[in-house]
Parts: sequence; structure tokens; C-alpha cells
Amino acid sequence: MPVESIFPRLEPLLPRVQKPIQYVGGELNSQVKDWDEAEVRWALMYPDAYEVGLPNQGVQILYEILNEREGVLAERTYSVWPDLEKLMREHGVPQFTVDAHRPVAAFDLLGVSFATELGYTNLLTALDLAGIPLAAAERGDEHPIVLAGGHAAFNPEPIAEFLDAAVLGDGEEIALAITEVVREWKAEGRPGGRDELLLRLASSGGVYVPKFYDVTYLPDGRIQRVAPNRPGVPWRIAKHTVMDLDEWPYPRKPLVPLAETVHERYSVEIFRGCTRGCRFCQAGMITRPVRERSITTIGDMVETGVRESGFPEVGLLSLSSADHSEIGDIAKGLADRYEGTNTSLSLPSTRVDAFNITLANELSRNGRRSGLTFAPEGGSERMRKVINKMVTEDDLIRTVTTAYENGWRQVKLYFMCGLPTEEDEDVLAIADMARRVIQAGREATGRRDIRCTVSIGGFVPKPHTPFQWAAQCDHETVDRRLRALRDTLRRDKEYGRAIGLRYHEGKPSIIEGLLSRGDRRVGAIIRAVWEDGGRFDGWSEHFSYDRWVACADKALADEPVDLDWYTTRERDEVEVLPWDHLDAGLDREWLWQDWQDAVDETEVEDCRWTPCYDCGVCPTMGTEIQIGPTGRKLLPLSVV
Repeated sequence: MPVESIFPRLEPLLPRVQKPIQYVGGELNSQVKDWDEAEVRWALMYPDAYEVGLPNQGVQILYEILNEREGVLAERTYSVWPDLEKLMREHGVPQFTVDAHRPVAAFDLLGVSFATELGYTNLLTALDLAGIPLAAAERGDEHPIVLAGGHAAFNPEPIAEFLDAAVLGDGEEIALAITEVVREWKAEGRPGGRDELLLRLASSGGVYVPKFYDVTYLPDGRIQRVAPNRPGVPWRIAKHTVMDLDEWPYPRKPLVPLAETVHERYSVEIFRGCTRGCRFCQAGMITRPVRERSITTIGDMVETGVRESGFPEVGLLSLSSADHSEIGDIAKGLADRYEGTNTSLSLPSTRVDAFNITLANELSRNGRRSGLTFAPEGGSERMRKVINKMVTEDDLIRTVTTAYENGWRQVKLYFMCGLPTEEDEDVLAIADMARRVIQAGREATGRRDIRCTVSIGGFVPKPHTPFQWAAQCDHETVDRRLRALRDTLRRDKEYGRAIGLRYHEGKPSIIEGLLSRGDRRVGAIIRAVWEDGGRFDGWSEHFSYDRWVACADKALADEPVDLDWYTTRERDEVEVLPWDHLDAGLDREWLWQDWQDAVDETEVEDCRWTPCYDCGVCPTMGTEIQIGPTGRKLLPLSVV
């Protein structure tokens, strides 16, 4: 039976909310497929507002891949703002997709992509609005399978109660594999109901189903073990790795938003993975090994994406884009192709030691010369050794001097506060570095309009990194150090006015730390926060630290653990961590040794250019580093 659009019920509510256009759908390159012709139906969710969720690369890729398949339908849904949520509850309007405004509860699968843990309360809002029971154990055969992916899914334990399943790693191949399992189960008449479908997904080894694993605890609150509770379910679940990115040149037809979004460009992922070995960086650890897209595939993707979308900017994305073995040829080839057009190129934050002025000039050839962003991360030389960010202050000064000499006037520097072993002087060293940057710019150009913006985020220890055992710095210390840095810059009459300072307070980082390294007991906190009105916790204007603390105290009152136990406590080597049964390919002993190297301020090289240092990913996952150079060039576009 066709599922009717709820838009006739939604439309009268839209004049009463902010930014109603974000709920109407109909974007260029969106798709609406026939409901009855589809055998498997996915609702894909990014658990944040439309303006943040629409540009998300992972959702756009899966949306296109699934809709290309015959008999498969995929639509998108995003978090609704509290003003619309209130009206939807008053008028009985369920959570809907923006493509055809179909109720989310009618789909076979609800796939949720978590880039950050602070979206967990938004998942509960969507489930409740959809009429789907919050607890997976209370769902029946008529409810969708709720499936999590994205970087935060590498420790899904805090939301295990609310998930039917989770997937680790790259989604392109596993999403299609899951689709075929669901298609086959439905074709057979849904034997064994929901439980049988989940068992089929779990037994493959590629999908984690929390209900099939029991967690036992020691009297002091630590985990004793995590074990399968039925036959045929593997002890460990491995991440998925797409080894030939050229076979997956998506998105081909990027979605063009109707409302303003955080990024309005066509983004091409030029390679996946990173082996720089920054000890704080979960993304770099869990996406190994490095796999480059070929220069010709990148050129084809840019040509197709620009033609299909009309975006005036192309972002060359990865965790460290200037590290692509052919980045110079890519930038020059694309700049040559689009010279004289309105298409400009951009790189995200660039490593100091990978930046060169030739690359920067190619990237700015067709666009305006905006500021450059570099991420030293640590303020002092010592801190950069601890975090394995092998960049000296002299390297940075040489780089920014070259940039200033070649016409740039503004540089942005990104740092973290609260890193392991950090002292007050490590943070105050940021002021010295910023002063040197301004001084170097003034000397190189003879001008006084040189600017440097310092942006600082709070450090959060993440699973599957060497810092997963580290104690998180308390928010009082983080805030005190940031205030001291601010006061130091304000007192500087010579350079202070040329240095902008932006920083995030320490409290949100503590809650992110709770959610990042939490276990299943944290689910009760998340539910309590949501019931108390918690929404959009990633937005400073909606976040309430006091609410999280109060709910944590209440939810953990009968447990031998508390908020500090999850955050500011250092773990020892033998402790069972909540995610130890989820395999990112990294050898646990190697991670522990890298943690000891961090304490000893010992640096580790990048295995792209040096011999393997046995992190474990390639032999464990059956993968290998894939880099060029290929020696190929981008040819000019043929005249149409």
C-alpha cells in the first residue's frame, strides 16, 4: 500500500516556525521514488538541523548509492527545531522525510549518521516523534531497524539501549549488503520476525547488534567482560574499509540546498584515512589505511559535480588534503580547467609542513584570497611532541612569512586546551606563537594590517586512540587557562589588537567526554536529559551543563560510578574499555605503547613515507596503504 505524504498536515504549521523552507524538500538532485515499487526502504538521518545535516558527505553518498539500486528507496530526515517539534506534538504530525514527507516509522530501516556524540538527544526526539519506542527491546516487527553509523558509532555503547544495530567504518558496501539481507528476509515472508533479521545481520560479522551482547561489571564499576549471548554471533565486530575509492565516485549529483547551510560547495574526498599519527585524532586512527583517489577520478568528479550542482566552490576534502601524493598536479590541473570561470577551489585546514605557496596560489587563482588556516594544536614544542604533531614553531613562522609575502593578510591558528600532561605555560605559549606570527607578517610586508585569529577547542579523549586511557582535564582548569591566555593577549599593547581569540568553554567538552567514553549505563543519563528538554546539545545556546550534571547524578545514584569516573579518571592498561569488542583494526598493545610514548614526549613517523610501525590495521583488516604518484595529468575540459 502506498504511504501517504504528511505534507498536507505539516504545511499549515510552517508559517508559524523559523526557517520553514528547511522542511519542504524539493532540492535540486533530490529523489522521490515510487513507494510500492521498492522492496527495501531506508530513511537516512543526520541528527541535527537541516543547515548542518544537508551538506553531510556520508548521508549524501548513501542517499545516492541506495537510490541507484533497483527496488531500493532512500529518503532523508533531519532534526526539527523545538518550535516545530512543539507544533508537531500538538497536531499529531510524525517525524517525516523531506523528500516525499513520508512518516519515518513506515520505512524498513532508519540509518542515523553520528559525526558527534552531542546529537544523541536529537535521536530520541526523532524516535519519539516518529512513534518508534525509544528502547530497542520494546520495538515490534512493524518498526524500522534503527541503525547507527559515523565516527561516533565506533563506541555506540552509550546509546546501545536505543539502537537495534551499528556499523563501523565506511558505509558504501555494507549499506548495500544490509539492504540485500533485508530484501531476502522480506521476500521469504519475514521468518522469525525482527529477531531473526537482526540475527542474520549480526552473524555476518559486519553489523553490531547490542542486544546480542551482555555486559557484566566488577564491584568497583569497571567492566568485567562483554560477551555474545547467543550462538552464531561473533565476539568482535570489525570495521568496513572501501579499498578502491575510484569505484565509488560519489556524490555524482550533490544536493543543492534551498535554505542556507553551513557549507555550500561541491566536496570531493580526495583521499580517505590518515597515518600522520596525531594521538588525539580519532578520525585519523579509525579511517586507516590511507587510500587515495586518482587524479583522473577527482577531475571527473569535479566536472560532474559542478555541472550537476552549479556550486561556485569545490572543496578538496580529506583529513590532511595537502598530503595527497599528487596534490600539486590536482590543484594546477583544476585551476587550469576552471580559470576564467566562477568556480574556485578550497582546501580545509592545511598542515604547516605540507603547505607551499605554489599550491596556495593555484587554489586562489579563480577565487578570492581568503585567510589560511593551520592547526599546530599544541601551544608549546613539548605539547606538540606529546600529541605527535611534528611541527616546530620555526616551521610555522617560515610558512606564514611566505604566505604574507605572497599577498595573504590573515592567518587562523587552531589549538586545543586540556591535552594530556598540559601545564599552564603550554597554553600561554600560544600567545607567544601568535605574537611571532604577527611580527613575522609585519616584517615581511612592512604593513600593519596583518591579522592572526587563534581558535581553541577543549580536548576530549576518544576511543580507539592512544589517549583513550587518559584523564580528561576538568573544565575549571581549562577555563582558568583560557582566561589567563585571554588576559595575556589583552595586555599586549604591541600585538594584542592584531590577534583575535575564539575559544570554547570546558563544560561542553566534559559532557562530550562522558558520551565519548561512556558505557551502557550512560544511556539512562541521555534519556533523563532528553526527558528534561535536552535538545541540540551541540549548539551552545541550547546546551545546559547543569542539566547534564543533575541527570548524571540522578541516573548514577545507585551505581559505583559518577561523571568524574567517566571523564577525569585515568584508565590503566588492563581495564576492559566499553569498545574493546569493536575492532577498528588498531592493535591495542600498539595504542598503549603510543600512549606511553606520548607521556615520554616521543614522536612517531608517518608510515606513508617510512617503514611500517605495526599499528596493526593493514594485517588485521587485510588492507594496504594506497598512494601515488600515478604520473597522470588532468586534461583540459572538452568544449561543449
